[in-house]
Amino acid sequence: MCENKDTALTVQSEQLNEVMAKPTGGFIESFRESYKLASVLAKSSLVPQQYQGKTEDCALAIDMAERMGVSPLMVMQSLYVVKGKPSWSGQACMSFIKAKYGDAEPVYTGQRGTDTRGCFVRVIKPDGEVIEGTEVTIAMAKSEGWMSNSKWKNMPEQMLAYRAAAFFARVYCPEILMGVSVEGEVEDMQPSQPQKAPDPFKTEVIE
Repeated sequence: MCENKDTALTVQSEQLNEVMAKPTGGFIESFRESYKLASVLAKSSLVPQQYQGKTEDCALAIDMAERMGVSPLMVMQSLYVVKGKPSWSGQACMSFIKAKYGDAEPVYTGQRGTDTRGCFVRVIKPDGEVIEGTEVTIAMAKSEGWMSNSKWKNMPEQMLAYRAAAFFARVYCPEILMGVSVEGEVEDMQPSQPQKAPDPFKTEVIE
């Protein structure tokens, strides 16, 4: 019995290694094969906890990895769910930009601790062309109502960089995000006080 269990674990490990060793597209030939790979990943303790035991989520991660031409494990480590919506981590977004352009970095502006503090992403292409993304500032965050998200108060420097990377990616390489939000965007888009629809049966009393 123990020998059979060890053999099963060995087979599973070999299958997992085979999946992770393919960082580019071309290994998904059918839905059945995709689901088979997802089943292997869902049983592994090497994948992030939110994917363990969830074959369907693993299948979606494999599909995204196939279309992006990256490893399924990279997608799983970088994609998480916030309020029911998938989001890329801010670090992943910057990694995607660097993977496409090579030389990319966040550039901070203004004075730290004031509304003038800002950040934008600068890219230098191989031909020497410089591309600068939209500058995101604390003043902008306040104007747009983003400060209701506690992360903007607790880690403003980080959030500035994440939002600057998201703005750059949506303009210059939207294909890498595949329509998915970036860390912080989902929380920032949530209204602080949801508006209720008026009650059509309620009558106003006039004194």
